[in-house]
Order: sequence, then C-alpha cells, then structure tokens
Amino acid sequence: MRIVYFGTPSDAVPALQALVASGNDVALVITQPDRRRGRGSELTPSPVKQAAEELGLTVATPEKPDEIISDLRGIGAEVGVVVAYGEILSDEVLASTSSGFINIHFSLLPRWRGAAPVERAMIAGDAETGVQVMEVVSALDAGGIYASERTPIGATETAGDLRERLVALGAALVVKTLPHVPTTTPSAQAGESTYAAKLKVEEFEIDLSHSAQEIDLLVRAGNPRPGAWLIHEGARLKVWSGALVSDAAISNVDGENETEDTLRFVPVEVQPEGRARMSYAAWCAGYKGTPPW
Repeated sequence: MRIVYFGTPSDAVPALQALVASGNDVALVITQPDRRRGRGSELTPSPVKQAAEELGLTVATPEKPDEIISDLRGIGAEVGVVVAYGEILSDEVLASTSSGFINIHFSLLPRWRGAAPVERAMIAGDAETGVQVMEVVSALDAGGIYASERTPIGATETAGDLRERLVALGAALVVKTLPHVPTTTPSAQAGESTYAAKLKVEEFEIDLSHSAQEIDLLVRAGNPRPGAWLIHEGARLKVWSGALVSDAAISNVDGENETEDTLRFVPVEVQPEGRARMSYAAWCAGYKGTPPW
C-alpha cells in the first residue's frame, strides 16, 4: 500500500521499519526538523529521519506539515500513518490521503488520551494497558478504533520496559491492520475518557507519607525519565528502582518478631545529586546523616 509516514522519536522507528519490511510503499516520511542536542549543541536529525535515510526513503522536515500540503496531495497515498510525530495535523493534512490517517496509541482508549499514556497508566496502578490502531481526527485521540491488543502491566516493570513492549506490539499491529483500513469502518470509543497530561518533574517528588505501593508505582513510572526524587536533609536524591518488602521479611533479617505483615518500599538503585547511580546500600554506607528509609 502507498502510504506517508509521520513520526519523530525512537519509539516511532520500529513501526516504520516494519511497514517497509512488509512491502508497503512508504512514499514520504515526515519528521521534525533537526534540533540542537547534546553538550555540543550540534544539529541532530530525529531517530525517524536517521532510520528513514538508512532505508533509502524520501524525508521531509517541515516546521509545520501544512508547508508541504501540495506535496502530500500529489503523492497519491492511500493512508497516512502517525506515530509520535509531535504536531497536531490540520484537517487539510488529514484530507491529503484517500483513506485518511491512522495512529498507534499506547493505551486502551478512551482511557489515557494525551501525551503520556504509559506513565499515567502506571502511576494510576492500572492492571493492564494496551496498544491501539486508531483513526486520526481533529479532536485529541478521539478517533475510532481499528484494532487493539491488551497486555498486563508487570508488577516490577518500569515505564521504559512497558513502553518498549508496547512499541513492538504496535509495530506488529499496524502492519496487520493497515491493509484493512480503506474498507473498514473503525469502532467508536466506548467509556469515560481520562487525560494523560505531559509529565512534569515536580510530579515525581516522593512523599514518604504515601503508601509503599504508591511510591513504588511512582518510581517505576519515572524510570527512565524524569526519575522519582525527594529532598532529604537538604539534598536531592533520585530513586531509580526499589522493591516492595513485607515487614515480616525485614524483621526476620533484624531478628525481631512482628505479627503485622505490611509492605514497605525499599530503594534498590539511587542517584545522589551530581553523582552517578549506585545501590541504595552503597549510598547508605557512605552517608553521614540518617537515610530516608
């Protein structure tokens, strides 16, 4: 099938590669312009641009897709595929293909519409999530659903782990779904919608008065970014991973007997401000004050 592909970050690379490998004619790849990144502030192409050029595809990097609307119309694509492009597409762009646009979304809509569905699902303690191929419409993540795949959220999975799984599931699902898009009417979303707002660093401050489970969810959702943290005795400490341990298990180590079996959060990997990551045990061994846990 002749398609155009909109995507920018590394999460959008596997779907592009899968669509090419399955024999689709990717007539044009549209991605964000090169940005200055890193310590040297050198202009760096997006991961999708790099992948597309390696595949020998034609790439466009407009500031706004409407700048190349005549090119899009002239391509004669049947479907546009969008994966984390980074811009809302205008109605004119959405009308530039004969069978519209589809998007890979990393949640079970209408739950977690928006920019951060993976992390929001984890913070909320959702037992499962999924990936969906959906119709792109002008309203945010409100289009009909062509295909879905559900998956449980692992008890020790980080947001990075979960995202990696969803990206792979999405790449396979869009390849399977794409041939049916021109002849299929997508199913309307059902249920109450929730919004997955962009992540803010301050949201990941650990409140030690919260339950062990809530802290564990926050830490896992913040890995790999932005990282859960707390200010302890005047210094910032990031917590990258931890474990839920019962009081009974801890008391056995201490040689004490406790009858109530409640969970505690115990850090495993931390990062003091201005230093490299290390085990919590190593940090405690060199810390002069009173550890937070």
